[in-house]
Amino acid sequence: MQKKENWGTPFGAILAVTGSAVGLGNYLRFPGQAALYGGGAFMIPYITAFFLLGLPIAWAEWTIGRYAGIRGYNSAPGIFRCITGSRKMAYAGSICVSLTTLIFAYYVLVEGWCLLYAFRYLCGRMSAADTTQTFAAVSGVQTDGALFQNGLLNPTLLCMLVCFVFNFFLIYRGVVKGIEKFCFIAMPALLICSVIILIRVLTLGNPTGTEGQSVLNGLGYMWNPSQPGKTLIQTLSNPQAWIAAAGQIFFSLSLGMGCICTYASYSKRNDDIALSSLTAAVGNEFCEVVLAGLTIVPAAVIFLGASFFQENLNSSFSIGFNALPNVFALMPFGQFFGFLFFFLLFLAATTSSISMLQPGIALLEEGLKLSRKSSTAVMGVITFAGAVFTAYFTHNLTALDTLDFWCANILIFLMAGVQIVVFGWILGIGKGMEELERGAQIKIPAFYRFVMKYITPLYLIIVFLAWAYLKLPDYFGIIAGNAVVQMSLAYIAFVMIFNFFVTSQSLVRWEKDEKLEHGQNVADGEL
Repeated sequence: MQKKENWGTPFGAILAVTGSAVGLGNYLRFPGQAALYGGGAFMIPYITAFFLLGLPIAWAEWTIGRYAGIRGYNSAPGIFRCITGSRKMAYAGSICVSLTTLIFAYYVLVEGWCLLYAFRYLCGRMSAADTTQTFAAVSGVQTDGALFQNGLLNPTLLCMLVCFVFNFFLIYRGVVKGIEKFCFIAMPALLICSVIILIRVLTLGNPTGTEGQSVLNGLGYMWNPSQPGKTLIQTLSNPQAWIAAAGQIFFSLSLGMGCICTYASYSKRNDDIALSSLTAAVGNEFCEVVLAGLTIVPAAVIFLGASFFQENLNSSFSIGFNALPNVFALMPFGQFFGFLFFFLLFLAATTSSISMLQPGIALLEEGLKLSRKSSTAVMGVITFAGAVFTAYFTHNLTALDTLDFWCANILIFLMAGVQIVVFGWILGIGKGMEELERGAQIKIPAFYRFVMKYITPLYLIIVFLAWAYLKLPDYFGIIAGNAVVQMSLAYIAFVMIFNFFVTSQSLVRWEKDEKLEHGQNVADGEL
């Protein structure tokens, strides 16, 4: 099998992987998680998770991706089978493809929200009077089918459709002309937008004149290791904080999804993947911790007060879509900065969502030998069905939350565990580190061999079991009593069965090709 594409430049690969990681999790989820779990105290489990989970799994994904990529495999099923020689592991890889397909199905809806908010700010249609009501109208949380009452004339549906078409236009153009070229434009623009908003927030001072609502108070809320009423020890003794930190690292670095190993499979044999993966991870953390952490929470404290967080952190999207419009309504030049912020979110979401399509495209291309056009069409049908389903069942965002629950809390942890085991125990820690360091300009610290083989898998098991103990018992009752949850699970099952089928057909083709190649080699040897 011959690999069809490579990244145009190593820097393009870094931008693409960083773009895959930098998304809504950075600018919406991280500030909320940090504020909820003690501000500065949250950074202790967060940094721990970064060094013991984030970096090791990122290095593992880059390594197994390139190892299989130079042997002609770009899809997760092909990558897992190439390394392990096991048909069963190919089916495990198909879960990665299902995972990214499912996330895209609801992620593109949120992407549409971002685009619509940016458009409303650009047109001057966001005022202080309607900021608390806009999200309900945009998302349709009040009733199922609310977004379909006016057909495609509904602004949210129009924006979702624009985002959907834009994503598939980019993915149709391919790795270099589509993904890499867009990230060369989007990532610098994202950085510039973020810095402009950060500077504006940090120079606000105390515009409301209210005691306890200055820039310094906002920064203190975000970064002090202890909050009023809680000591550092009390915060760190909360297992939920450690679980949330691990989940945030996975969500923000796009770990466990198969996006990174698929992207890495397009690297050349002697590309420096050790430094590239480190650069991509650090770039993501800069956007998350520095740009988002120093901007969003302080801005909310300045205009809404620290007490706001105790009442409005019940959703990952609360700060972005409910709180920040109130902030921009009170901020000088708020319409401009509101547009800039939500356009920034749109760019961040798009660089992430296109990475979710490539694993499925890669499987259809290399497994079934479909053309780029045909594989894009197949992915379009499957993801469009999921997007319409999510956009219709919007009451309390039940469909979206169900897909997110299973993808971001269960499947990601499961597949991240599989990937670190494939790297450390099947490929082997010695061979894996040799592959990781080939062409590298940095030396991976020796202790990471022990970390990646023993500590990271153990850490994953402990965090997942703790989460399952705290969360799963209550969730089974929700499944039994909610038809939308049941339909969401049916869609998940459909996507997984489809990818199992594609993987089974791919295995037949791969094995047939290998037999033909082996027979040809024997014939050549006899001659």
